[in-house]
Amino acid sequence: MTNEFKGHTGLDRIVRAFFNSWSGLRLAYAGESAFRQELWLAVPLLPLAFWLGDDWTQVSLLAGSVVLVLIVELLNSGIEAVVDRVSYEWHELSKRAKDFGSAAVLLSLMLCGAIWCAALVQRFHA
Repeated sequence: MTNEFKGHTGLDRIVRAFFNSWSGLRLAYAGESAFRQELWLAVPLLPLAFWLGDDWTQVSLLAGSVVLVLIVELLNSGIEAVVDRVSYEWHELSKRAKDFGSAAVLLSLMLCGAIWCAALVQRFHA
């Protein structure tokens, strides 16, 4: 097994890693409808976080919870890709891995929703 970064150091390694990451984002957008939906939800929510938050802590929590959903969705998609790469056959461990990833996405969405609801309540009912 070869490492694509072997022999690359410093800025060259960072640039190569950036382009791999950019490729991952493009692939997720093109092939994962859940990621696409969450990304389009993030488009208005991220700027709205700066309006809704009273200070940098609140803005960070609001924006961070949105970005966390995207991160967890990417990890879930990675788990699903690896499971599918191994086999399309039904297997209890494959089901568990995919269900655990899905549960992680659900928890991140619930956390994001709770943070946004709390901020909205504080802003409009305080």
